[in-house]
Amino acid sequence: METTFAAQPTTLEGVWQWWRWMREHDPVSWDEKYGAWHVFRYADIVRVLADPLTFSSDLVGLLPPQPEIELFSKGNFVRMDPPRHDKLRKLVSKAFTPRVVADLEPRITEVTDELLDAVTGEPGFDLVAALAYPLPVTVIAELLGVPASDRGLFRTWADALLNQPLPDRMLPDEETLRLRAAPLHDMIGYLLTHIRDRRAAPRDDLTSQLIDAEVDGERLVDDEIVGFVGLLLIAGHITTTTLLTNTVLCLDTHPDAARDLRADLSLVPTALEEVLRDRAPFPRLARVATAASAVGERTVPAGQVINLWIGSANHDEREFLDPDDFDIRRSPNPHLSFGHGIHFCLGAPLARLEAAIAVPMLLRRCPDLAVADGVELFDARVMAGARRLPVAALWA
Repeated sequence: METTFAAQPTTLEGVWQWWRWMREHDPVSWDEKYGAWHVFRYADIVRVLADPLTFSSDLVGLLPPQPEIELFSKGNFVRMDPPRHDKLRKLVSKAFTPRVVADLEPRITEVTDELLDAVTGEPGFDLVAALAYPLPVTVIAELLGVPASDRGLFRTWADALLNQPLPDRMLPDEETLRLRAAPLHDMIGYLLTHIRDRRAAPRDDLTSQLIDAEVDGERLVDDEIVGFVGLLLIAGHITTTTLLTNTVLCLDTHPDAARDLRADLSLVPTALEEVLRDRAPFPRLARVATAASAVGERTVPAGQVINLWIGSANHDEREFLDPDDFDIRRSPNPHLSFGHGIHFCLGAPLARLEAAIAVPMLLRRCPDLAVADGVELFDARVMAGARRLPVAALWA
């Protein structure tokens, strides 16, 4: 089998086949064409994620200079290493608390009801347009204090940033970065205006709380806030969007699981974890070695980039019993779809809460829901999920 990333099929089934072959035959692989290492086994990936000093998250210095990307990175602690990562995450966590997330439950329920009301009785609709996209982006926009009516604009930015054609190399060239910079420039300008408005006139929203957050006498500056707010607005909503679409896709593919879940909605939390394991929304993470380091049975030289295929780790036979089975009762389920270690996804509780509310409501209202023709999926090497998901619905 061809081992290079760029040669792989874009379908989920094709990518699964590649992962399976690589886990068995070349679990830590140097990809000369792509200019990066690939790691496929669960244990190797966990070890890399648990060592942020040896395997850095900061890839910005490897890229050609790009002002927008450098500015956005100032508050994006996903791309930071300790100790700055720890300080910034503490500051953000002072505002984005578990209580803030839990208090969103009534509003999530209300928005889900409103969105489902709008399509109730329709024999068919696009699940992405009707529910999976507007639900999380509305909740996050209201949380941040930006107008939810601008969600069409947010989707334009998300599509432009996440749906770029794959570059021939792991580290994009100046032209590729220039294409990404245009939507990033617009988004940064929009968010900085909002942040400065809140600094001048605070309100009861997360943006104002981020401005006020303080740890050891230090507060976030606007350039740092914009990185986190942008990350939450884009990556935060797409995680829930893909989780909802993947749940419907998995249940459609596994009718026995769909029947069992409908019969016992208390299984929704474990079912959602199985969806996350089976179809990790973002199937890979990237790190760069700060020193020559052993990964598996290979040595990765300093300065080289490593692709950690968490989607493959979630299907590793060495960690999961019958990993290709879709088991809505699977427990324990230590999937890596929200990461591992210091960079574990801060927005995971919100994505879980939104899906745990929306999925039962959808299943109760639609006793029969089937995927229809016209599904448009993302490139499964980049993101698992649907950008368009037509469904046929039988309403209660």
